[in-house]
Amino acid sequence: MTASTHWLATAAAQSVLERGGNAFDAAVAGGFVLHIVEPHLNGPGGDMVALISPGGVDPSVLMGQGPAPAGASIDHFRAEGLQSVPGAGALAAAVPGAVDAWLMLLEDHGTWELTDVLEYALHYAETGHALGAQAAAVIGTMGQHFSEHWHSSAAQWMPNGQIPHEGDMIKNPPYAEVLRRLIAAGFDGGTRQRRIRLAREEWKSGFVAQSAVAFARTSHRHSSGSDHRGVLDMGDFANFSASYEEPQSINFRGTTIVKAGFWSQGPVLLQALAILDHFDDEHLDPSTAPGAHTILETLKLAMADRDAYYGDSASPRALRQLLEPEYAHGRAAEIEPTASREFRPGRIPGLKPFFPILTADPGESSVLGAGEPTVKISGETRGDTCHIDVVDRHGNMVSATPSGGWLQSSPTIPPLGFALGTRLQMTWLDPDSPSALRPGTRPRTTLSPTLLMKDGFATAALGTPGGDQQDQWQLLYLLRTIVGGYNPQQAIDAPMFHTSALAGSFWPREFHPAGVVMENRVSPDVLADLRDRGHEISIVDGWSLGRLSTVIRDPASGSMGAAANPRGNQGYAGGR
Repeated sequence: MTASTHWLATAAAQSVLERGGNAFDAAVAGGFVLHIVEPHLNGPGGDMVALISPGGVDPSVLMGQGPAPAGASIDHFRAEGLQSVPGAGALAAAVPGAVDAWLMLLEDHGTWELTDVLEYALHYAETGHALGAQAAAVIGTMGQHFSEHWHSSAAQWMPNGQIPHEGDMIKNPPYAEVLRRLIAAGFDGGTRQRRIRLAREEWKSGFVAQSAVAFARTSHRHSSGSDHRGVLDMGDFANFSASYEEPQSINFRGTTIVKAGFWSQGPVLLQALAILDHFDDEHLDPSTAPGAHTILETLKLAMADRDAYYGDSASPRALRQLLEPEYAHGRAAEIEPTASREFRPGRIPGLKPFFPILTADPGESSVLGAGEPTVKISGETRGDTCHIDVVDRHGNMVSATPSGGWLQSSPTIPPLGFALGTRLQMTWLDPDSPSALRPGTRPRTTLSPTLLMKDGFATAALGTPGGDQQDQWQLLYLLRTIVGGYNPQQAIDAPMFHTSALAGSFWPREFHPAGVVMENRVSPDVLADLRDRGHEISIVDGWSLGRLSTVIRDPASGSMGAAANPRGNQGYAGGR
């Protein structure tokens, strides 16, 4: 079974499974297709976090989040006249990590040759694919900026100077050549694994790194409205390697929920579930006012802990206290009948919470499309990230969330056909922050895939795009399936909502002390009750929040299922 945010990625991955490949082969094939068909949502210059379970056991985190370059320091950004990391431009680029992570997954757990896995992406890059409505809209929004400031992006995404329309065939010949050269790098490499390893080395030390570094260091317009040069160098590329890490997990109502560590947003979901475990079922139902209120207030507490404590420089052992039942019980007791308007991190012995400067009116970016192209606090859709889930007949399971390197994040690198990411915008130019900008340190990412386990075996992979909303929407899904008895498709289709009372992860950071965004399918009685409790609710289109997908497997019978998001008419699930 395969489910993803784009039908062509699902089709490619499912084709691999039908032809005898395993879940890891399939996920890599689908991941590279996502670079082509959702270029406004992810790219080769971005990052990726995945959870994998070989044979359905022993889950681990596949870490494809590159760190800040050696030259990216608070002092350097201050010297550039910046008060925060820009949301667009190469100065905000972390070391690209997605491609190395995908290739490492193929090398270590796949069975197919690189040339066969990349065949799908190569085809769409060379022959073209029909541009989606959202991608066309993003190019249209960025068109003037491309023409005035990012000429290489105009050349790539506006053929003959014209903004493409939905359904137009879009090609990416430079990236097709990148894929061919990666394959060629390992042509005489001996074993399958050796050939893939040589492709990884070519990516990190060869023409890709050389082209990216040379282009990033040319002065260009950033979202600050000023021109800067990037700081990536060859050493940054060469020194980065994807890796495997131990995940964090808790047990909730008989299901083990598995997430990435505290350098990511992932434990927010675990914290929220740990707090909600102290309430009865009525307060866990998102369709009721008591349930929605309790969920929203829980998320505020978990997100405040995220902003106060999470980061690559923090101690995972100390932060594990955030998941302990005693701590969760204390946090549950802080939830009152009315909406809180306070930023309320908890207290952890030995750790000092960071209090970010919060403003409800950060202003608009001077470059359209800056920041993660996700759902804005107001509910306006700017795009998302990507996601793909795969499970095979052997029980191998993958949940992967690739993002960054969007076509609107920085200028297209002409020889490569893609842009660098801007993940450093999630860091703070404040040394007291646990997610401060520090050379060699990973920015705290919002990318947050999920695995579910029962009795030691993987039973589901799921995730969604959405920046700060990723774990919020997944929480609603889990409450509806684990507690409410919904099937996966029903849970994905059900009305979604999220809180905006958090320190926005992306530039320009936003904070709305009692803000809630809800689809208009929520019951009017529920809306009225929540407003009486003090929640400030913004109503958006009934099918606009969340892009969840999932695959499921029963370890006892081997039967499988999948579900995908109908919003946007783009997500797709398939299987046999």
